[in-house]
Amino acid sequence: MHFVDAKGILTGKNNTYGMNIYRGCSHGCIYCDSRSKCYNFTHPFEDIEVKQNAPELLDKALRSRRKKCMIGTGSMSDPYMHCEEKLRLTRKCLEIILHHGFGATVITKSDRIMRDMDLLDAINQESKCVVQMTLTTYDDRLCSILEPNVCNTKRRVEVLQEMKARGIPTVVWLSPILPFINDTEENVASILDACIDAGVKGIICFGMGLTLREGDREYFYAALDEHFPGLKQRYIKKYGNAYELRSPNGKELMALFNETCHKNQILSTPEACFSYIAEFPEKYQQMSFFG
Repeated sequence: MHFVDAKGILTGKNNTYGMNIYRGCSHGCIYCDSRSKCYNFTHPFEDIEVKQNAPELLDKALRSRRKKCMIGTGSMSDPYMHCEEKLRLTRKCLEIILHHGFGATVITKSDRIMRDMDLLDAINQESKCVVQMTLTTYDDRLCSILEPNVCNTKRRVEVLQEMKARGIPTVVWLSPILPFINDTEENVASILDACIDAGVKGIICFGMGLTLREGDREYFYAALDEHFPGLKQRYIKKYGNAYELRSPNGKELMALFNETCHKNQILSTPEACFSYIAEFPEKYQQMSFFG
């Protein structure tokens, strides 16, 4: 872990802004796209870069914005990694978002988000808060291989259920579904059942499969050699160096996904989910102008 003073913290446009307080990750997920060389990391991925001045930059940025909107975090690096326990920079940023009357949306795999339930609840009461949780496999043993340094899916579902009890809306990322590993009807159906029980607002799914790029591919294949002997050769034979690796079961699994979401009135297209997440409540927008 190393510390830097960032020049800026918010990125985005059209009143949709995101921030990454940390750069790199300690969760060790074998499929992580953020490892790809195209993101130009100049340090080892596990050597977390900490933007130590993130709260000050965020406070300055929000002070200058008259129109309220949603502020997101977690798109590149999980804001609730192990270092957050001590540093609490995510919590400080949530406090600033609450203070300035903005909305918040957080993407995570970690139950450490529960430490900030008070702030998430307060933001949702004052404007809007959306918690986004990634779910890939319902099998605990497999989860410990795919995502070794973070809580398992069943614990994440408990987090979603607690958000439901507090009235905080949630969105699930059903991604990635790895060919020949977790691309089974049993796995996808179990995750969908858990989403229904937790009352999620939407599920983001870009199809059944994963993407691999230089940097990410090498790490993933090394993990296959370690945990699934012989599977790397099967991947190479079927997909070569393709960017998109679609599951052979994709058609059937997507039919199950679409039918389940439609039946349970769950937003099921990325566009619908992103639109919902980005929408800032109009009544609070009006209050920000006249209050």
